[in-house]
Amino acid sequence: MDDSEFQEIVDDEFVRIEDRVDELELDVDIDASGGVLTFTLDSGSSIILSRQIANHEIWVAAKSGGFHLKRAGDGWHCDKTDESLEQLLNRVFMEQAGASPF
Repeated sequence: MDDSEFQEIVDDEFVRIEDRVDELELDVDIDASGGVLTFTLDSGSSIILSRQIANHEIWVAAKSGGFHLKRAGDGWHCDKTDESLEQLLNRVFMEQAGASPF
């Protein structure tokens, strides 16, 4: 996949994630700018997703750590935890907000 295709895939993924989080009944501030998707929770903690064009990865930063996900088939996979992007986001949102988007 080239950089342009990667950007398009991540744009679609970030919109999908933003929509799912927006459906949760949480007090969460969502900011999407500059290739970064930031969720600031009412507790003051944040969950941050960023696109890493050079490596074609999505990085997730949360209280429990930093995670790098690579494209695997039609989804994203974390080598560190063996979780899909949806599984990882469900876990970190449950840890930090008590609700899961997927």
